[in-house]
Amino acid sequence: MNSRPRRNNFELCRYSFLGVFLLFALSVPLKAHTSPGAPLSNGASGQTKISVTSELVLLPVNVTDASGAFVSGLRKQDFLVYEDRNLQEVAFFSEEDTPVSVGLIVDHSRSMGAKLPEVLIAVSGFAHSSNPEDEIFVVDFSDTVSIRPFGGKAFTSDVGELEKAVNAVSARGQTALYDAVAAGIKHLQLGSREKKALIIVSDGGDNASVSKYSDVLNLARQSHAVIYSIGLIGGPGEEENPRVLERLCKDTGGISFLPGAKESISSIAKKIARDLREQYTLGYVPEKKRSIGSFHKISVKVVASGRGKMQVRTRAGYSISPETTKATQQNGDGL
Repeated sequence: MNSRPRRNNFELCRYSFLGVFLLFALSVPLKAHTSPGAPLSNGASGQTKISVTSELVLLPVNVTDASGAFVSGLRKQDFLVYEDRNLQEVAFFSEEDTPVSVGLIVDHSRSMGAKLPEVLIAVSGFAHSSNPEDEIFVVDFSDTVSIRPFGGKAFTSDVGELEKAVNAVSARGQTALYDAVAAGIKHLQLGSREKKALIIVSDGGDNASVSKYSDVLNLARQSHAVIYSIGLIGGPGEEENPRVLERLCKDTGGISFLPGAKESISSIAKKIARDLREQYTLGYVPEKKRSIGSFHKISVKVVASGRGKMQVRTRAGYSISPETTKATQQNGDGL
């Protein structure tokens, strides 16, 4: 995998997410921005450290200009974050190329038979363009779902292992897309990276899942994973349904791509890798207590003079699962 220079020397040391929010203790060496009033101290290295204990919602935010290029150099004060139309105070901010835990959801159903060479191109293109510290796994699905092993490891950063995993299975059976996405979201919880993403390579159809679309959407809203898709349509199969992919991606802050004659699968995969690397991370502590199961809508705006028209993309919102709330309360009792 190719690497590229980081934008600054900021490093996320360690913190764990519980769904899209958490009760956590975090110690972060900073050359980034800290919130007013945060407890500060100087470590042995001379770097400023911030320790926070709070329920924090973390958002990956992409900002692009009129040409679709990433807008870098924005400051914390340039962002306005709203939850349920209420303005929130940004408590955490960074602009970093940090590694990601990524799940590749690969369709091996019968309708994808002629498209499998394109699938391999997409996987290889993404892997070669991603952060070299990304950890990746592969979910293979037809009418059944399996997570490909890497010698007992849950993830790999080796391009050869990824290509081998994708090539190991031939096209067969029907399409359990929803079950595969649900399995991918759950497996992401094993990842050690703070940022999470799923990339679906499929024609979008589903005719074999036990899970329903509403089940997958609910899981996605309880997770902070961003979902992308590459919809390989245009074949003879009746299972093609790219609208399903578009809905999942939009709701989580990702993008759904439908390759055309003028755009290669490899270039799209590289776009997704770049999109994951060119992000801001914003965090805020909601002012109001949130109830289990309710959906909380999020919107982010950028107010920066002289920057021209900008497009801002992040997840549509989140909901809280009973398991997340229980774990958060247990962690809180132990602090």
